[in-house]
Amino acid sequence: MAAEHVKSWQVGDVTISRIVELWDFRDDIHMTMPDATPEEVIALDWLHPHYATPEGQQRMNFQGFVVQTPDKVIVVDSCIGAGRERDFDVFCNLPEGFLEDLASLGITREQVDIVFCTHLHFDHVGWNTYKDPATGEYKPTFPNARYLFGKTEYEAWQEVIRHDGVHSDGHLVECVDPIVALGMADFIDTDHRICPELTCEPSHGHTPGHIHVRIESKGERAVITGDLMHHPMQCAMPHRDATFDMDKDAGRATRVAFVDTYKDSGTLIVGAHFAEPTAGHFETGADGKVWFRGLGL
Repeated sequence: MAAEHVKSWQVGDVTISRIVELWDFRDDIHMTMPDATPEEVIALDWLHPHYATPEGQQRMNFQGFVVQTPDKVIVVDSCIGAGRERDFDVFCNLPEGFLEDLASLGITREQVDIVFCTHLHFDHVGWNTYKDPATGEYKPTFPNARYLFGKTEYEAWQEVIRHDGVHSDGHLVECVDPIVALGMADFIDTDHRICPELTCEPSHGHTPGHIHVRIESKGERAVITGDLMHHPMQCAMPHRDATFDMDKDAGRATRVAFVDTYKDSGTLIVGAHFAEPTAGHFETGADGKVWFRGLGL
């Protein structure tokens, strides 16, 4: 994390800002799309150089977002968290910095009103809590906030996923369970209205009950995708499988519908894992294919 990677976009009276925890992470494209090849990545000129390497690897960020409305301060997905042990080394023992980057926006953790998690994977809930150095307990990072978890999502993790022998639940123990135990969680429907400017939209597939969020103010619109897609290449190929979708059929249907809804609409697309430029638009090219035009490109 570094303050120079904090970036903001204006949507009417609403400001969306990103806080990056892992910048420009590079990996093979099959991390996101299991049947995709480096040659396909290389062939899409518009991915280069911002979203792909010359060798056909994907470029992406791990980041959270802060949404400031006239009345509310809302954290959308709180990223990975510092000093954690996770399943992959790249996510382990990350340094502090999230709160300092938040402070660079003029916001203290006490000023956050709402924390909304699109889903409950470890890289979207990490800063829900922090580890108290005196006691070793995990405590709410945002003590005055209500934490919004999808009801379907939460129940799926509680009843099945955390017990399936495949998915680790250490992030739930550290970042979700303490919030629920303190009575700070609200379990919401997939079409919940967070505030006048923010509305949830269902996007089941990546996880059961996954939710993304639509932002509207003064006739302008944006969406923060959550993990219904991880990489801009998927807007050109929404019908292809995604590696980490728990329900691949539903994930494909969700992406196709999402791209059909928002292409050529003028809606600002803020990709939860999109590298710089993180925000832009789905546009239909002269060849009839959809591509992502990052802001400034």
